[in-house]
Amino acid sequence: MKFIVASGELQKALNTVSGVISSSQSRPILENYLFEIDENNLKITASDGETTLINSIEVRSDDTGKFAVPAKIFQDFVKTYGEQPLTLSVKDAEDGNGSILEILDEKDNFAVALDHAEDYPEVPEFDASQSVQISAGVLCEALTNTLFATSNDSLRPVMTGVLFQFKEDETNFVSTDSHRLVVYKRSDLGNPEPIEFIMPKKPLSIFKNILANSSEDVKIEFNENMAKFTFGNNIWICRLIDGKYPNYSAVIPKENPNVLTINRSLLLSSIRRASIMSNKSTNQVRFKLSGNILHLHAEDTEYANKADMQIPCDYNGEDINIGFSSKFLTEMLSVLSSDDITMKMSQPNRPGIIEPVDGLEDQENILMLSMPVIGM
Repeated sequence: MKFIVASGELQKALNTVSGVISSSQSRPILENYLFEIDENNLKITASDGETTLINSIEVRSDDTGKFAVPAKIFQDFVKTYGEQPLTLSVKDAEDGNGSILEILDEKDNFAVALDHAEDYPEVPEFDASQSVQISAGVLCEALTNTLFATSNDSLRPVMTGVLFQFKEDETNFVSTDSHRLVVYKRSDLGNPEPIEFIMPKKPLSIFKNILANSSEDVKIEFNENMAKFTFGNNIWICRLIDGKYPNYSAVIPKENPNVLTINRSLLLSSIRRASIMSNKSTNQVRFKLSGNILHLHAEDTEYANKADMQIPCDYNGEDINIGFSSKFLTEMLSVLSSDDITMKMSQPNRPGIIEPVDGLEDQENILMLSMPVIGM
């Protein structure tokens, strides 16, 4: 079996699927890429047993067949090349045990020992019960705004993913770790039949990087257990998170009469500075609002560190003194791209809601919620 491939195209394909491979595989065969040649088409598969990524590229070949090549050594090797053709041939090993992949460039010859392609798991059978279409740009934006707020708590698996919630006249992408909540809403995206599923964080993080800077549509097919994303020459199949997502609407306060409007970059840099002096276990930064001045206060009594700052703002409401996690606020404000944000509050023991004032399309809405940090 022999084929010729452009090293740049091969490297790009490997980068696309490599994120799913883990070095601590319970099944060693999954530390390989599966290459499948069908004349002028090369299909490259990577999997961790839960998520399977497939990318296809054009090659020059008259052969068909498949082989499993160790991912790390092969990818590291291909990275050493610029843009040039490589000739790859699968041959029997000289000692008669197994086979090797011979790689020829213009003047040199290399060989990599291959694993048994027959041991590589079959791509999961997939019978889709429903499907939706969504532009790559919209999906990338939704993931950028939600992935950071997912939980890492394996005891609450539903919170370790992003909720995809398609309604008749809108679609919500939701993430929470119980300390904060993000709802990214699109009113230009819906589905006649309301449907929802929870996608795990790891494949979504990989997808987000692939989707960036593309305007193509992504086709999402799914059933009770699996989802399949088809995008250009990429196919991603992954297992959904089983369970019921918490009723996130119930934790969003409806009445928030105290409204702070402030420059996002100014607030972000101020919180970062104040947080250096904050208690390292709570990361608390207190907001004291009176008139059009925001008083930021952070303190670590154990080391006698303290920060007191005054920031100009636009504030409508009663005087309030409320504490938030500087870590969470920093992450939220960093993800947003607006010039100004509003922060809506009701009482010191109730969540605060952050929303961008500008920078959004007419059809999109972002709500970020942070639970207060009580005590100093």
